Amino acid sequence: MVICLAIVWTARWHGAHTLDSSAGVQKVHHTPTPRIGGVAILIGCWIGWYFAPPEISVMLGPIMVAATPAFVAGAVEDTLKRGRVTERLIATFASGVLAWWLTGDSLTRVGIGGVDWLLTITPVSVLFTAFAVGGVANAINIIDGLNGLAASTVLVCLSGLGMLAFLNGDAEMAKISFILGGATLGFLLVNYPSGKIFLGDGGAYLLGFLLGWVAVMVAMRNPAMSPWAPLLACGYPILEVLFSMARRTARTLKLGHPDRLHLHSLVWSRIARKWLVGASGLRQNSSVMPMMLAYACIPVVLSIWFRKNTIGLMFAFIACAFLYAFIYARLIHFRWTMPKLRLTSRDTKRRSDR
Repeated sequence: MVICLAIVWTARWHGAHTLDSSAGVQKVHHTPTPRIGGVAILIGCWIGWYFAPPEISVMLGPIMVAATPAFVAGAVEDTLKRGRVTERLIATFASGVLAWWLTGDSLTRVGIGGVDWLLTITPVSVLFTAFAVGGVANAINIIDGLNGLAASTVLVCLSGLGMLAFLNGDAEMAKISFILGGATLGFLLVNYPSGKIFLGDGGAYLLGFLLGWVAVMVAMRNPAMSPWAPLLACGYPILEVLFSMARRTARTLKLGHPDRLHLHSLVWSRIARKWLVGASGLRQNSSVMPMMLAYACIPVVLSIWFRKNTIGLMFAFIACAFLYAFIYARLIHFRWTMPKLRLTSRDTKRRSDR
């Protein structure tokens, strides 16, 4: 939190490189704002590592080292305004492979017979794990569009993972989850509700990677728990990226193409701006986080409730997906049924006019 405040107070000296403009179809803020909150989170996590007891620091250190490629790739975009989504994703996959090399952990079971057999092959397991963690990192970057949304979501997911570890007797992973959550909370106190500082791509990919890798380690270190429990604990960002991929594929757009058709974007445009029509833009922006967090908490609670029941967790994941689809349908199609994911520009404009 202190580092975030220092970044805000010194923006006039580094703002030429670190301020985020209001240009872009997905942008909803109007004041240039520092977008290097990831720097503060990274330093905060390393401070947590320094003060952690040896049995925690020896586990947390390799995770932080492995996060470096993902963070650097995002930070380059934040400061130099250079780089493509594909390059950042490749860097995140590289972080996943590096994390396996440093920790020896990778997904070797998902509770599905044939897939579990394939995951016994080390290269398959490593690539699958890197892809899964990269997907979570991209998911956090996708939901990083409104004050407090990405950080609060990560905080809730880390809390869920920490509780899953704690309930399974894994005190080390519980403490790591809460250390990372503490650094995230420090950023959140400055980011929400005032929006004085943003995560930026560096922060989003950093938190996304850390969240994904903690989920992997919690799943693999606790065989008595279903591997679907950590997956469901990260349910909201995972569902957001899956629906975004489906939507953009249906619209024949590139998967990295920015738009304002994410669920949180629709909640902002269809609910916050209409219910708070006379309020300031900042208040409308900040009102979205509590609404989205209410949804994000549902899969986390279900993951803890059904943590040893793979079938129950699968059905819970499907139920959360249907709930997402129904809410999305209501916001964009104005009815509680989900038609084909065919959203042309003309369709979007006509519904916006309505």
